[in-house]
Amino acid sequence: MNCFARARMWLYLTLSAVGFVTAMVFNGIAITTGANYGTALTATAANLVFTWDLGVVAIAAAVFIVVEGRRVGMRRSWLLILLACVTAIACAFPLFLAMRERHLAKPSVT
Repeated sequence: MNCFARARMWLYLTLSAVGFVTAMVFNGIAITTGANYGTALTATAANLVFTWDLGVVAIAAAVFIVVEGRRVGMRRSWLLILLACVTAIACAFPLFLAMRERHLAKPSVT
């Protein structure tokens, strides 16, 4: 793995960790304070912008994970979509990108 691919992999892993920690912290706060996700996500037009924006990005990321994972020969990359459902897309998508960098850096068998 060249130094640029290694740097990208570590950047993606760092972003994945940040996505995981922030999701857990803020979900924990929301749960302990009894926040209503349905109301919070649709309370104002600004909330709806973020909700739809994140939803469209999440769908695009899920499609990319499956298609790109198959294209480069990664096995079980679809599991990251399930991970996104229990953590956050901000955790799962950068993790996929890190795993993709690592996979692409493997010597190809010909």
